[in-house]
Amino acid sequence: MPNDDQTKIIDGRAVAKKVEEEVKAGVEKLKSEKGITPGLATILVGDDPASKMYVRLKHKACDRVGVYAEDHPLPESTTQEELLDLISTLNARDDIHGILLQLPLPKHLNEQEAMNAIDPAKDADGFHPFNMGQLLIGIEELVPCTPKGIIRALEEYSIDIQGKYAVIVGHSNVVGKPMAAMLVNRNATVSICHVFTRDTSKFTKEADILVVATGVKHLIKEGMVKEGAVIFDVGITEENGKVYGDVDFENVIKKAALVTPVPGGVGPMTISILMEHVLMAAQKTA
Repeated sequence: MPNDDQTKIIDGRAVAKKVEEEVKAGVEKLKSEKGITPGLATILVGDDPASKMYVRLKHKACDRVGVYAEDHPLPESTTQEELLDLISTLNARDDIHGILLQLPLPKHLNEQEAMNAIDPAKDADGFHPFNMGQLLIGIEELVPCTPKGIIRALEEYSIDIQGKYAVIVGHSNVVGKPMAAMLVNRNATVSICHVFTRDTSKFTKEADILVVATGVKHLIKEGMVKEGAVIFDVGITEENGKVYGDVDFENVIKKAALVTPVPGGVGPMTISILMEHVLMAAQKTA
């Protein structure tokens, strides 16, 4: 890659490091002034290797910032009732300020019911309907971590959102929908594309800010992006031991003003925002 392209890379690890340093300072302040150590409980049902890896990464981040963390691994055979009982127990504990239910759950479990059971004040992932509703009316507290990380990166790179045309490819509850709300809250004009959109490239070619979250390897090609666009690649696909994003990075970087790599882009930022949320939740109890 030519050296001038290096300046176009959004360094997600550097953004995450800055967020984690802020969180660490906040954690130390809360401990010294109020005697409170922020606590995160993770729940992992089953043996999915990717989910296990994500939980490990989150616990390592807790170690770095001084958050107390505990994991609650449950067997694949766990019933809905057993899962809800555990959530209820964690809701009632004063030393646990954030609860994270690692998704996806095994097929026999009801994901939405489990998410709804988490106390909205402890909803570290920001997926509870109450927190999603708050986001929609412009109150951004515990909100989905990936979109919030993207907003933080836009701020760190001094990208003005107001008046820009933003396009999101993928309309999930985890990224697409909350991302749209956060961009609208900052006065962007937003389009959401998905699998039923006719001619996605018609939209992506016009985007000043492009967020892609589909899990389809190299869906976005060089010809689908606008010269000088700012691009966030949320997708991740593993193939023969290699990891790919939704964006054809090597070619798209030629046209983009800024673009996130995969790995090392959106992922670290997401985890750092999770740490920020655990601290925020703990501060509210102080």
